[in-house]
Amino acid sequence: MPIDMHAHYVPPKILSVLEQEPARYGVRLEAGMGGQCVHFDGGPLIRPFHPRLFDLDARWEAMAREGIDRQILSVWADIFGYSLPAEEGARWHRLLNESLCEVTRQHDRRLSALASAPLQDARRAARELEYGIKQCGAVGGTIAANVNDVNLGEATLDEFWAAAVELNAPLLIHPTQPALPARTRQHSMLQVVQFIYDTTATVGSLIFNGVLDRFPGLTLILPHGGGFFPYQLGRFDRVYRNLEAPTVPARPPSAYRRHFFYDTILYHPPALQYLRELVGSDRLLLGTDYPFPVEEQAPLALLEQTGCTEAEIAQIGGDTCQRLFNL
Repeated sequence: MPIDMHAHYVPPKILSVLEQEPARYGVRLEAGMGGQCVHFDGGPLIRPFHPRLFDLDARWEAMAREGIDRQILSVWADIFGYSLPAEEGARWHRLLNESLCEVTRQHDRRLSALASAPLQDARRAARELEYGIKQCGAVGGTIAANVNDVNLGEATLDEFWAAAVELNAPLLIHPTQPALPARTRQHSMLQVVQFIYDTTATVGSLIFNGVLDRFPGLTLILPHGGGFFPYQLGRFDRVYRNLEAPTVPARPPSAYRRHFFYDTILYHPPALQYLRELVGSDRLLLGTDYPFPVEEQAPLALLEQTGCTEAEIAQIGGDTCQRLFNL
């Protein structure tokens, strides 16, 4: 069963609630160039929603065209709202999780959900991850690659990591940059460069700050082929050799490469072949990034072009995902 584990959806119910109760969540809807935008109190005005984020009919058509039987959905990381006060942030993520899981329950043969959490408060984030999985039926979690420009390994999140391990919840770490940096504002450089940097910087922080040593049972999924991390392992290890003993992490960064799972959104067979050889086909998961313009529109064909065997295509295409998320 081909499963796309990296796809996004925003339930329209969220917009209806915000139109009625913006003050309850500290989140307002505003008209922007190109469509409707979310504005967090004390935070940036987010880019307009892509129209297909709300459209289930277009999603069914795309899944049929791409040969996908199931999507594992996460909401758009730009609307995680980590800049909100903790209490409002907790209410916001409760709305996101209940709304998303309501849709996936209605279409449980085709859709599953990843729960989001208010990482600005580790205790509330732990409780919300548990609620999303145990009460709403989410199959794992999704978090941004930074908390208000702080790398995950430098944020105070041990209580959240511990909860994820206890729940046996895989976590998708998704890059985000709600305020567009000047140097990557044009020509889609946000997606080409900034998102990849965001993932890479936070992976380095998780390793060098010892998070993976403290929580060896943590299951983490890196999008977009792992950012720059798999392709610059030599540079990571060279920096590690400069550290004075006793060192953190306990091992060179390259030794942690199989701690992560990686999606296949690389668009380039030689790059995916390198990643498969580096980490093993059992650490790869099919992804598309639907419905954004950078969507991989032929994910299974990419595996064939990479030279994967039929067994590897079945493994990457869905078997590992079924095992990881207990589908």
